[in-house]
Amino acid sequence: MLAIRLQRVGQKGYATYRVSVQEAQRHPSSGRIVATLGSYNPHTKVANINVETAQKYLDNGAQPSPRVVKLLAAAGAKMPTWIEKASKKSKVVRNAEKLRKNQAPVVSA
Repeated sequence: MLAIRLQRVGQKGYATYRVSVQEAQRHPSSGRIVATLGSYNPHTKVANINVETAQKYLDNGAQPSPRVVKLLAAAGAKMPTWIEKASKKSKVVRNAEKLRKNQAPVVSA
């Protein structure tokens, strides 16, 4: 089974990623690359992805990682129906009664 995932490249402390198609059972850094679809720079948020080639692999059953799903959707790729869309996580606020906005107003004399 093929996976579309990010492969870390770049200097120490300044990571950039290669969007690649690999065997799903192999490690991302050492697995054999079937195809390279593009690159992603998280510092500038620039993604250069070949959408047509990615669409071909998605139609043939390649499983994208959650981050790659977001990058492909932003690039305009049409996702198959079996791919789960990442949902927005709601932030859990612990001890909400201690928040300043939930306190009773203080009346100064």
